[in-house]
Amino acid sequence: MGKKDMFKTIEYNGGKVRLIDQTRLPLEEVYVECNDFRDVARAIKSMQIRGAPAIGVAAAMGIALGARGITTNDFPVFYSELLKICEYLANTRPTAVNLFWAIERMKSAADKNRNRDVESLKEILEKEAVKIWQEDISTNRSMGKCGQELIEDGDTILTHCNAGALATGGEYGTALGVIKIAHEEGKRVKVYADETRPFLQGSRLTVWELVKEGIPVRLITDNMAGYFMGKGEIDKVIVGADRIVANGDTANKIGTYTLSILAKEHGIPFYVVAPLSTIDMSIPEGSKIPIEERNPQEVTHLNNKRIAPEGVEVSNPAFDVTPNKYISAIVTEKGIIKPPFLDNIKRLF
Repeated sequence: MGKKDMFKTIEYNGGKVRLIDQTRLPLEEVYVECNDFRDVARAIKSMQIRGAPAIGVAAAMGIALGARGITTNDFPVFYSELLKICEYLANTRPTAVNLFWAIERMKSAADKNRNRDVESLKEILEKEAVKIWQEDISTNRSMGKCGQELIEDGDTILTHCNAGALATGGEYGTALGVIKIAHEEGKRVKVYADETRPFLQGSRLTVWELVKEGIPVRLITDNMAGYFMGKGEIDKVIVGADRIVANGDTANKIGTYTLSILAKEHGIPFYVVAPLSTIDMSIPEGSKIPIEERNPQEVTHLNNKRIAPEGVEVSNPAFDVTPNKYISAIVTEKGIIKPPFLDNIKRLF
């Protein structure tokens, strides 16, 4: 069995969405079947599937499932019901722009084919969802090939959260895709993975992926990053993104902003890897990005066991924003964007 066949993040098959339950990793490799759009929404909200590109793919597949369940031959009725399904999925998580990008693309596919009969429309939406999934995998491969040019033989790379195959349609991922392709090209790379409190995507998911790929990885707690930078053990920081705005400010998993400041202080390049679908040109700068506040129990409990006093007030923002001045480059499927980001991002659009 080849490495790329070891697990499937998500797939659409026989009118069902099948996805790996990321809340059960790394101890159990369990797959969940979603039979309708509500199941998909639940999987996104509970983080059985997470990562900006993966959420977009899942939403598209959820819309295709929902469309199958609409019983009418009248386009206006069909489209009205479809919009309700889209809104239901849009309300799952607010920060990852890929979710809204995929929903808009599915709406557009229906609208462009409004003259077709409803049964044909359902097939068109299924094909569009699968196309979004396949394009995501292809995009990640392109990003990996672009980004691996930034990695030198012998580099030790620090990454945060999980921006691998599990965060996308599968196979490569965004930030980890760059590392995986550098590894495939024969570059000797090592990875330091932040555990990524409070949901532990680094320790549970990133380490699991890299061990499967045979890439040397060392797990550290989030607050050890500065220590290892100070010792000269980190050559590059590479992270993913949930939303990049017009000036290059980037929302990513909470703790990324801290890493960017540490990297700047230690003269370490800080790279963001994300597809163009993660760039939101409608928002001028990072303070306007909506930040999801998650369940306090993620902070007060570990493996369902309370680790904080009863009644304590908790803040649990899922993301923070890294200002563009701390970012060395943004890697996309269309190439590497360097400062000044406002001008150079605009050129791509």
